Amino acid sequence: MLVRLTRIEDVPLLPALERSAAQAFRQLPHLAWLADSDVMDETQHLAFVSEGCSWVAVDDQDQALGFLCASVADDALHIHELSVRQEAQGQGLGRRLLDQAFDAARHKGLAWLTLTTFDDVPWNAPFYQRYGFERLAVRQLDHRLQTIISSELAHGLTDRCAMRLAITCGL
Repeated sequence: MLVRLTRIEDVPLLPALERSAAQAFRQLPHLAWLADSDVMDETQHLAFVSEGCSWVAVDDQDQALGFLCASVADDALHIHELSVRQEAQGQGLGRRLLDQAFDAARHKGLAWLTLTTFDDVPWNAPFYQRYGFERLAVRQLDHRLQTIISSELAHGLTDRCAMRLAITCGL
């Protein structure tokens, strides 16, 4: 398994991959609606690709099994989406994609990896916490993260938290 920069020819495959990943939410009645909700479109993916902040995990036939897209925001690389195709979940692809984002942030001289996620979904905040991310209390949120959480709430996403990982920490 290889993690590499997302190529333009990968972009048309990523919305379907994200939809596949979202099927895991069907097992949670209060979030099952996410399995049928909108995903990022190709234009949004192309913006991450052009910024050099999108990576795919591929199999030995170079087929995308997962992706992570992020953007530089102040002194952080902010993860916007991490998705792994449903049938490839639980095989370490998410961790490998996080490793790539961590290395990219370190290479860019950034201080943090940040993200927002569901607080109580086992493959969300608890997964990131095991990786080394810390949950941020409301008083710790900077304006950028407050804005993201507020926007998510306005779109029906509740029980969200913001998390960060210091780039200087050893993994």
